[in-house]
Amino acid sequence: MSKSYNITLNGTLIGTSELEKADAPMGVAFGLIEFKEIISPYEFFKEYCSNKQIELASDYPEDKMISTMSIPELKITNEDGIEIKGVGNQITGMDNEEYEISIFGIPYPFYEEEFPHHVKEYENIFNKE
Repeated sequence: MSKSYNITLNGTLIGTSELEKADAPMGVAFGLIEFKEIISPYEFFKEYCSNKQIELASDYPEDKMISTMSIPELKITNEDGIEIKGVGNQITGMDNEEYEISIFGIPYPFYEEEFPHHVKEYENIFNKE
């Protein structure tokens, strides 16, 4: 059973993600974003980052493709309302494809408690002998 995480920006729900992918040893969780009422995530994040002086890692207007640096007001919370905090987050994607959210540097033991399936999956890589 997969969990759903709320993604809010300045307290407004902008979407959800299952954070279905991971790099467990690095404390990273990431996943596809299901946006709520945002027609063009590219325009939305481009304008937001521009207004807040948040640097973009990459920006390709002709493809409506963007990759942000960490957005401090972007919060990811689990079903119990607990924030998934790391050292940073990033939004990457393009309008005619999909967008992904990444959270970097989530500390242990919280990472292991919140994402036991990712930790188990990683450990299983070494136990397949």
